[in-house]
Amino acid sequence: MNFRTQISIKNKSNNLIDHRSKILLFGSCFTENIGDKLNYFKFQNTVNPFGILFHPKAIENLITSATNKKEYTEKDIFFQNERWHCFEAHSELSSSSKEELIKNLNFRISSTNKQLLESTHLIITLGTSWIYRFIESDTIVANCHKIPQKKFLKELLTVTEISSSLEAIISLIKSVNPKIEILFTVSPVRHLKDGFTENMLSKAHLISAIHNVIEPRNHTHYFPSYEIMMDDLREYRFYKNDMIHPNETAIAYIWQQFKNTWIDTNSIDLIAEIDSIQKGLEHRPFNENSVQHQQFIEGLQLKINKLQENHKITF
Repeated sequence: MNFRTQISIKNKSNNLIDHRSKILLFGSCFTENIGDKLNYFKFQNTVNPFGILFHPKAIENLITSATNKKEYTEKDIFFQNERWHCFEAHSELSSSSKEELIKNLNFRISSTNKQLLESTHLIITLGTSWIYRFIESDTIVANCHKIPQKKFLKELLTVTEISSSLEAIISLIKSVNPKIEILFTVSPVRHLKDGFTENMLSKAHLISAIHNVIEPRNHTHYFPSYEIMMDDLREYRFYKNDMIHPNETAIAYIWQQFKNTWIDTNSIDLIAEIDSIQKGLEHRPFNENSVQHQQFIEGLQLKINKLQENHKITF
C-alpha cells in the first residue's frame, strides 16, 4: 500500500535558477527558511530587506515604495516602547535612534530598487489574508509593533482585493524588469491565533487569488509549499514543538521539491559539491593539530579554490 499522497509539481518555465541567477525573496517567515537554503548552497539572493511581511498589501506597498524610490522621513516613523518603528517594516529594523532608522530605511529601499531592476527571479511567499488597519491614519500596516490592538481594525482581504494587489505587484515589477520570473507560494505556517477556520479561509483566499493572476507565458508561476505540507506531509512529526511551524525535516523536504522543479541541472551538481564543503567546514576534529586533520583541511581548501576559480563561488 502507498501511505503517501505525493504531489506532482510541473514547472512551465524555461528560465530555471542557477548560481548565476539573482534571486529576491519577499514574504512570511517561510521565506526565511527558503532563503537559508539558498544561502547555504551559495546562491545569489536577498531575503526580506524590510523584514518579514505576512500579507500581500504589505508586499505591494514595499514594491511600490521601491520602484518609486521613496524617501523616508520623520513622518514615516513613530516612537513606541523606547524605540523608533516604521509601520511598513518589521520590528527587526526598529532602532533606539530616529536618525539610524531613517537612514536604514532609505538605504534598504534604495538597494531594493536596484535588486528589482537586476533580479532574474522573485519569490513571494504569502502568509495570511488578515490585515490590520491603523484607525488613526486609516492605513494598512505591515507590523503592529505591539501597539494596543484596540487601535487597529482587523480585516480579511477578499479574493478580489488580493488579486488586485497581486496584479499591481506584477505590473510594478514588470514595468522595471519585464523578463523577471515571479514565483508565488503560500506559507505552510498555520496562523492559528486567528482561529482554525479563519486560518483555512485566509489560506484559501490567497491560493484562489494567486491562481487568478498567474500565467506562465507572462513569467508568473505558483509553487505549492502549503499543499506539500498539508497533503503530503500531513503528520505532526513534521512540525516543531509548537505544532504550527514546519520542522527541519519538513523544510528540507519542501526545499527538495523546489530544487527538483526550479533549480537548473548544472546547479544541482554544484549543490552536492557545496554541501560536501559546508559539512567539511562544520566538522570539529578531536585533534586540530593532527596530520590527518591538516590533510583534510588542505583537501577542503582545494575544493573551495576550485569552486571559486570555476564558478566564482566564495565561502
